[in-house]
Amino acid sequence: MDEVAEQLAGWGKVARLRTRGRRSGRPVDVAVGYVDEPDGSLLVAAGSADADWALNLDREPRCSVIIGDRERQYVAEPLASNERAQAVRDLILRYGTPAERLGSGPAFRLRPVPID
Repeated sequence: MDEVAEQLAGWGKVARLRTRGRRSGRPVDVAVGYVDEPDGSLLVAAGSADADWALNLDREPRCSVIIGDRERQYVAEPLASNERAQAVRDLILRYGTPAERLGSGPAFRLRPVPID
């Protein structure tokens, strides 16, 4: 992640999503826009079908997310078309029209892993 993305993630404006590289097996960090859901899950959507982070989640749905100073483990679930459309709409409303490519790729619900 670049310095600006790090700052935005630190402020909670975007989420720092950590996936496992589908080829390398190494941790990969990326900044993504998100929408909080009442059940504690997060909605995220890729701007292209070949977004590496989305392909990584397809391969290994377990991930971690850092927002501000909190980190939590999640499991990604691909969204069905009606949920996907709503997620994209909510992301555009949150982040504005520069997100016009949003929705060209997959969208996910990140469900929090229960803390023991």
